[in-house]
Amino acid sequence: MKAAVVTDFGKAPAYGDFRDPVAGEGETIVRVHAAPLSPIVKALASGRHYTSGAQAGFVPGVDGVGTDPEGRRVYFLFPKAPFGSMGELALVSDEMIVAIPDKISDVRAAAVATGGLASWVALTRRAPLQPGATVLVNGATGAAGGMAVQIARHFGGHRVIAVGRNKTTLDRLDVESRIALDGGADEALRAEFDRGVDLVLDFLWGEPAARVIGAATKNRGARNGEPRVRYVQLGTVAGDEISLRGDALRSSGIELMGSGIGSVAIRELLAGARELLMETNKAGFDAPVTTLPLTAVGEAWAGSSDVRYVLCPALASK
Repeated sequence: MKAAVVTDFGKAPAYGDFRDPVAGEGETIVRVHAAPLSPIVKALASGRHYTSGAQAGFVPGVDGVGTDPEGRRVYFLFPKAPFGSMGELALVSDEMIVAIPDKISDVRAAAVATGGLASWVALTRRAPLQPGATVLVNGATGAAGGMAVQIARHFGGHRVIAVGRNKTTLDRLDVESRIALDGGADEALRAEFDRGVDLVLDFLWGEPAARVIGAATKNRGARNGEPRVRYVQLGTVAGDEISLRGDALRSSGIELMGSGIGSVAIRELLAGARELLMETNKAGFDAPVTTLPLTAVGEAWAGSSDVRYVLCPALASK
């Protein structure tokens, strides 16, 4: 089959030939129609992610949309190595497949599921959102952050605060407050936490997270106690580490937690994907993407991080 192939952790995948998968018991071969290029895909392919394999020589891609041998359109998650989603065929456990509702295109299903699964699972499993709550999305201008804004609103978020670097994208979001990560962000962040924030969805970590947490914990320590702020860590696009003072946690109501592989069971991630796709049409979820043929994997890999890509293996043969 044709596929994007990672031959070296230090290089972008190259389009070429890769052996066809052979299904064993409990496995399905999916003919791939759409494969999203998300930050976790790049991290895994570089060997930097905490779940990365030890060796190169594989097809990247952690999820996708395609058809099973019965012709059903399906979304699949975590194809079996070395057959990721960025090939014409992917090898998938039968338990990692969910049907896609009618009237959702392949590209839209792939984009919504990939971009929205993290926040959907966080807001239904790790930190359920109460209607009327105020939610701050750190990294709202990315694909996952943009979906988080929609999903927070879907679950009853009364006030949504978008934080990000791209001012143009911030201006397009349906939110009550927009904070650009520039010189004036710290003061604006402190004002929002003084007003009241119930939950933070953080897709960035690194320096932006340090600024958000600093604003949430600065000059706290009220004798009657500080309000609870649940801080859910979802991605590390801006850095893997931050410096955090212990007294910042003791003097505030902030509660740090993560949501992802390990803190959430795999079966719950798949259940979340099923729920998200079932609600997509009713809720109007959408995530704009740029669609490219799989032959353009090198172009997509080197492209701007502000652009969201879905690679379509079928386009390569046309």
